[in-house]
Amino acid sequence: MSQEISTSQPNRPEIASRKREFSWRVAANLLISFKYAWNGISYTFVTQRNFRIHLLIGALAISLGILLHLQPIELAVISITIGLVLALEVLNTAIESVVDLTVKQTYHELAKIAKDCAAGAVLVTALAAVFVAGILLLPPLLVLLRAAL
Repeated sequence: MSQEISTSQPNRPEIASRKREFSWRVAANLLISFKYAWNGISYTFVTQRNFRIHLLIGALAISLGILLHLQPIELAVISITIGLVLALEVLNTAIESVVDLTVKQTYHELAKIAKDCAAGAVLVTALAAVFVAGILLLPPLLVLLRAAL
């Protein structure tokens, strides 16, 4: 479970803290929809250490895959897996924010369960990503290391 955001004063980027008039309505056009989506990704990047860690490790995994001359399909599998981890980290942030909004600064066992389950979903995908990376990156990496020795 993420510990980065306190319920009293979250570290919100300026763009995410502005009031959005008629936020319950569908965006007027696709560009505005993308802007709102980018605001969510930006908020997650700024406030969630784990998102930044996953992003860095994902970039390293893709870079290593390119360096090891993996097949395009293998790079695609790694990229999709990383994308799933990052997407679930964004969803985890959204769930935690809604739970914090609902319970304010009080403790509720169901709020804890919701936050723990959301964090657990991220952990499951992160472990799957490590497994995929191990299967696809380790064999060519070991060949490269043996050749260097």
